[in-house]
Amino acid sequence: MALMSTFTSFNLPVNNVEQSKAFFTGLGFELNPQFPENEKSVAIVIGDNLQVMLLTKELLKSLTQKETVDTEKYAQMTIALAFESREKVDEIVNAAVSLGGKSYEEPEDYGFMYHWAFEDLDGHMWAINYMNTDAAQG
Repeated sequence: MALMSTFTSFNLPVNNVEQSKAFFTGLGFELNPQFPENEKSVAIVIGDNLQVMLLTKELLKSLTQKETVDTEKYAQMTIALAFESREKVDEIVNAAVSLGGKSYEEPEDYGFMYHWAFEDLDGHMWAINYMNTDAAQG
């Protein structure tokens, strides 16, 4: 049997925890009450058994001993999430832009997948997708 995690959490460095919390809750995500929030971190639930920890750069550096990536110059990763419809993809990206994020590229329709992306307040890239499983299999 393949190795499977029962819970996934990834850490993203942010400049301002309160502003980032407002951004992600403004998109419709909820806080994870199992992880107490403070001025240095907050846990945002983004899926079943999946969360993102938004940490100050100082806190992340204390955990890794490495410098954070300058998101103006470099992309460390793209976070890809799938939703139930093309309309939901558009809704999320438009909401992200209205909350201070930036649209990244134009929407793309591959027939089996509809894709659009945004950068959050700290330049992290989020790919928002709708997968048409019927088209993908056919």
